[in-house]
Amino acid sequence: MSDGLEDEEAKFVRVWRGRTSHDKADAYETYWLQNGVEPLKKRGAISVQMLRQDGPLETEFVTFSYWGSLEAMTGGSESDPTDTHHLDRDAEFLLELPKKVQVLKILKSD
Repeated sequence: MSDGLEDEEAKFVRVWRGRTSHDKADAYETYWLQNGVEPLKKRGAISVQMLRQDGPLETEFVTFSYWGSLEAMTGGSESDPTDTHHLDRDAEFLLELPKKVQVLKILKSD
C-alpha cells in the first residue's frame, strides 16, 4: 500500500465510532491519542488513524485500524472481530459506549 501504511499489506479495516460532548472533546482526543494507538499496534494493527468531526451538538471520533487478517484482529482467539475493546476511561468521556465496530474487507488500494 502506498497510502502511508507500513510494509505489510492491510486486508481489513476496523472502524470504531464514538461521540462525546463538545466540552469533553479536546480531553478525549488527548486521552485517546495517548492511550488508544499503542494497544492496537501491540495487538497487530498495521496502521491506525483517528478522525474528528465537530458537529453542532456533539463531537464524533472515528478510528480506522488496518489489519493483515481477521486472526490478527482477534489475537488468534475465537472472539468476534466486531466486539468493541473500550479504553479504561471511555465511559467518562463518551455519550454512549459502542457495542460493536464495523469490519470491512479492503478490495483495492492504490
